[in-house]
Amino acid sequence: MQQVINVFLIGISIGSIYALMSLALVLVWRSTRVVNFAQAGQAIVTTYVAWEVVNRSGSFLMAFIVAVAIGGLIGGLVESGMMRTLFKHASDGPVASVAPVIATLGLLGVIRALVGLIWTNEGKRFESPVSTAGFVIGDTTLPFSRLNLLIICTAAFVMIVFSIVFQRTNLGLALRAAAYNPEIARLSGVKVAMTRTIGWVFAGAAGAVAGILLSPNDSLTPYSLDVLFVFGFVAAVVGGLESLVGAVVGGLVLGVGLSFITFYLGTSLVFPTAFIVLVVVLLVRPSGLFGVKGARSA
Repeated sequence: MQQVINVFLIGISIGSIYALMSLALVLVWRSTRVVNFAQAGQAIVTTYVAWEVVNRSGSFLMAFIVAVAIGGLIGGLVESGMMRTLFKHASDGPVASVAPVIATLGLLGVIRALVGLIWTNEGKRFESPVSTAGFVIGDTTLPFSRLNLLIICTAAFVMIVFSIVFQRTNLGLALRAAAYNPEIARLSGVKVAMTRTIGWVFAGAAGAVAGILLSPNDSLTPYSLDVLFVFGFVAAVVGGLESLVGAVVGGLVLGVGLSFITFYLGTSLVFPTAFIVLVVVLLVRPSGLFGVKGARSA
């Protein structure tokens, strides 16, 4: 029983990171109907920034704050400087729906190249801000460390903040209105373009948090967050691309499920299991577990 609890806690820890990346993807999808494949690139930039700040200042807290701020800034710049212009000039024609997706793929390649030029492709060590040794209870050492606890608490705090913003503030109301019906939102006085930019800022910040939490005590390379993006995307689709709650639940369920798969069946079945779940959900409920049927089309 204790082993089951341990595996569950580890799953919640990694699932919290998946949930943050999933949340970032859902925020972008809801605002512009685009799956932002550059999200992994944006997150890796902010993670390298955090690594630099830690090395120069020795403060993980300062690195976290700076990286999250830069993540939000990058998200806002991508939307206002590229996506907004792209939507304006590609609003008609057969490629209008895929042009933004292609653009994010191209941006991902550019970001990776720049990261490689600045920091090289050599793996870098991102030291953990807290102990990675498991908690000791009596004679038993749990496979659950202070780092895992920090990940869960930080992710929970971020998700609670987003929940309050979206459900309890005028900004959240504007974000929801701009996502579901931008035409009526404009008539109601909502600045849809600016509101969408704010959504991308939030997404960039959430992606930055996910990257920073995943990287301690791991080798940091321009490609090290690709797996995080893949599982975040799976979690977003499973939970429902229209639902912030679905993004969180999808990430947590995926994290816990893959944790049990890894422990009892081995790592070789992690990817197949994730994509089998994805295919089954798409066949049974294409809108996702928490998605709304007949959601607004682009």
